[in-house]
Amino acid sequence: MQHTAAAADQIKTVSTFQALVSLPFKNNFNALCWQRDLQGDFYEIVTKIKGIESMQVITEEHLQGLDLSAAGDCARNHILNDLAALKELGASPQLNLITHYLRDTEFPFFPTDVYSFHADRSPLPTDTYLCTYYGASSEILPNSQAEQKILLPEIRAELKKLYEGRAENFEDFLTEHFFDLHYQAKAGAEPISLGTGNFWRLAVNHPQSACLPCIHRAPEENHEQYRLLLIC
Repeated sequence: MQHTAAAADQIKTVSTFQALVSLPFKNNFNALCWQRDLQGDFYEIVTKIKGIESMQVITEEHLQGLDLSAAGDCARNHILNDLAALKELGASPQLNLITHYLRDTEFPFFPTDVYSFHADRSPLPTDTYLCTYYGASSEILPNSQAEQKILLPEIRAELKKLYEGRAENFEDFLTEHFFDLHYQAKAGAEPISLGTGNFWRLAVNHPQSACLPCIHRAPEENHEQYRLLLIC
């Protein structure tokens, strides 16, 4: 997997699940990829799941109950193995089939949905794991190519118009509404596609973090194409 120069010290690759979960993040290093070329027919799994509107959580029971060809069964086994590996860590992974996410229209000048470049936050030490098995994949924005939106003068001015509290509590307002987690790409920025089949671990903003949080976003879905995504 090739990265831009800006992301060379931010992203590392490994060849095993154990390395994926154990290599510590530090400083600029905040994204880790277990690069894989998975065999099997993931599209067959997508076609066998019916009745989805925007996003549906696919349970293991549902997945195991699908009548699949040998290639589809191979793909299913990859997913089941990934789910089991994360559960052994004590994580709670979800397999999602997605046509689109809901858009945030409350503040047109500042959407806070997952299509916006953002970082995840947690009160406890944790990481985000994800793998796109089929469809458009998420993107990472190198931290050096991102600007926190709340620091942009024109956006900050609009946010102050929304705020009705005491001036000294304005920063708390930004945090409570997750405005501080969203970023804008700088001119000439080069987002990095996470690809399909690759298993990623992304750094989260939490009190004990030793690195910058990883900035990422959901992709614009391809027309009439589903995404099959594992995330936790």
